[in-house]
Amino acid sequence: MKKYNKFNLILLSILFTSNIFAQNNSFKKITVADLWKNWTFWANSVYGVRSMNDGIHYTTLNRSGDIYKYSYETGKLTDTVFKAVDAGINPEEYYFNANETKILLQTNYKRIYRRSFTAEYFVYDIQSKKITPVSDNGKQQVASFSPNSEKIAFIRKNNIFIKNLDTGKEIQITFDGEHNKIINGIPDWVYEEEFEFNRAYEWSPDGKKLAYIKFDESKVKMFRMTMFAGSNPELIKNKLYPECRSFKYPKAGENNSVVSVHIYNLENKKTITADIGTDTDIYIPRIRWTKDVNKLAVFRLNRLQNKFELLFTNPNNGKSKIIYTETNKYYIDEADFDNLRFLDDGKHFVMTSERDGYRHLYLHDLTGKQVKQLTVGNWDITDYYGYDNRRKMFYYQSSEESPLNRTVYRVSIKGKKEKLSKQEGTNNAEFSKNFNYFINYFSNSETPNYVTLHNAKGKLIRVLTDNNKLKKLVKEYGGVNKKFLTFKTTENIILNAWIIKPPDFDSTKKYPVIITQYSGPGSQEVLNKWSFGWDNLLAQNEIIMVCVDPRGTGERGEEFKKQTYLQLGKYETIDLIETAKWLKKQNFVNPNKIGIWGWSYGGFMTSLCMTKGADYFSAGIAVAPVTNWRYYDNIYTERFMRTPQENPSGYDDNSPINFADKLKGNFLLIHGTGDDNVHWQNSAEFSEALVQANKQFNEFYYINRNHSIYGGNTRYHLYTMMLNFWKKYLLN
Repeated sequence: MKKYNKFNLILLSILFTSNIFAQNNSFKKITVADLWKNWTFWANSVYGVRSMNDGIHYTTLNRSGDIYKYSYETGKLTDTVFKAVDAGINPEEYYFNANETKILLQTNYKRIYRRSFTAEYFVYDIQSKKITPVSDNGKQQVASFSPNSEKIAFIRKNNIFIKNLDTGKEIQITFDGEHNKIINGIPDWVYEEEFEFNRAYEWSPDGKKLAYIKFDESKVKMFRMTMFAGSNPELIKNKLYPECRSFKYPKAGENNSVVSVHIYNLENKKTITADIGTDTDIYIPRIRWTKDVNKLAVFRLNRLQNKFELLFTNPNNGKSKIIYTETNKYYIDEADFDNLRFLDDGKHFVMTSERDGYRHLYLHDLTGKQVKQLTVGNWDITDYYGYDNRRKMFYYQSSEESPLNRTVYRVSIKGKKEKLSKQEGTNNAEFSKNFNYFINYFSNSETPNYVTLHNAKGKLIRVLTDNNKLKKLVKEYGGVNKKFLTFKTTENIILNAWIIKPPDFDSTKKYPVIITQYSGPGSQEVLNKWSFGWDNLLAQNEIIMVCVDPRGTGERGEEFKKQTYLQLGKYETIDLIETAKWLKKQNFVNPNKIGIWGWSYGGFMTSLCMTKGADYFSAGIAVAPVTNWRYYDNIYTERFMRTPQENPSGYDDNSPINFADKLKGNFLLIHGTGDDNVHWQNSAEFSEALVQANKQFNEFYYINRNHSIYGGNTRYHLYTMMLNFWKKYLLN
């Protein structure tokens, strides 16, 4: 097992027996209101950054909706590009056209699902200062400029429209869009959630064609949720008779949308269909134009998600050719789709792949042939930023120094590598268009968001935001007190973890412990980044907080991440039980007061630990948990589990519902009844199983609330309830 620098700590007894971290108890007390009403510990940042075409200026969007232009080199404000008060609208987002003469402004955002929303879009002419609505015929979705800046495409009611900016004429190019049946140019629910995009159309480089994906949901089964009036003004009129919200949701093993790819020609106003094969039980997670207007790239993925094919489609006749194929004995990670980019030379594409056991960068020519593996080592690429054609450099973020850190690098096409970020922790970069500058967003466990500007070689030019006031404020509340560690399980698995002790920690006392975790495939909670709030509030209440990343989590290579394949929950539960066993041996831990909590996948793991692992945990909170993977969507679930028809035992052997009779400790089950992602059905069925097993437990449901359970007073109420639960069952 690889050792991870200074974070692979040897657990010397002094760490747990001395009182070296103890502080006096004169610190201020954190309240739930600090977290969810007053935002006391909110970290400042730099928002809405857009690099200008010249590469020497950038723009930002402030809270008032103003767009300011700055010099990278001097940091001076050089222009006010847009003044919200003068235009009479306050945009939430903005996009320049190709030659930066116009701005597309987005306002009146209304969320639909996680990434989808409706909005009103306006076009602002920078020179004339004239502002015009994109459409007067209703709200739009995912509007975008054509590359030649002549037109804007957008979606309304599942159909695609194009606005001619010169004539003002709006034309409709699809007519079969229908709610819960046909969708053009935007993804269906499951694509949006699991392939992580909200726009399913792409302009050709010359702006003369528009390629789009059509989703036929006809055979996808409907999911229905009851929506109550509650505090929602839009539903007050239905207070006596709640509404039924219906949408297409394909659960594991069930039918998906049948997808097709089409190309609309703006000159002859004709649409052709791309040849994507005869198998309709597939996924098209992306379409993307190459630099050649005669080559549309279509990403094709089989239902099991272990075979990826890159097709080049001729947009004039629809004929396609497979130019690259990759298979995996487990699955292809969806993170690799966004990293596949076509270079400006028109001859190559770069992609990330786990083909050697770790995620690395690979260069291919347009025949699909691998030209070179650009990065090598027992570590993972965690983000790909782009290619600088002038310097022949590829820019990326990785976990090379440690799975706990994120570092920004560049590597030449000849393999010469340079480290650009200097500080140890989590670094993320926003590069100028010519890669002459980058803004670095840094934090670590002791440093809140620290935003700096650097030149191409990483030299610091100036600090944009330092959050020093927040750093000082946190010390008044007892400090962060987070320490990273590793421990070895009885199966010789080394796990990464962190621990937060009370700010007035007394080594002679025995404290209750709460394990906080998410544990989902490829996720990571044990990271050297800033976080101050809920965990510290609990620590102030004399509870030790511990977080661990079990098997199945990310940035330790493919084999560690994919060990949970076909049996989600099995090894994660074993590792969380091992964590509880290890904690019980520490002389500062009360072995009879070990709690665990988590949200979503973390709620699933909490539910398993409180049932299958009932002998090791005395209390647990599961928020919005999956309780049987048969209830969850098919793209996510089948990626890791295959279908229930193929792998029934994998679904049933680790379903908390099937182990309800084993519950022993104090358990709190929480869910939002309007959760479109992890349906309330999960908690309702688990609740019934616990009742029939004659198990006493607590449950609470937030009407109409989605998977994030927020809005109005909701979060304040939720965290107050959880705090009271821990006080009652761990501190008494």
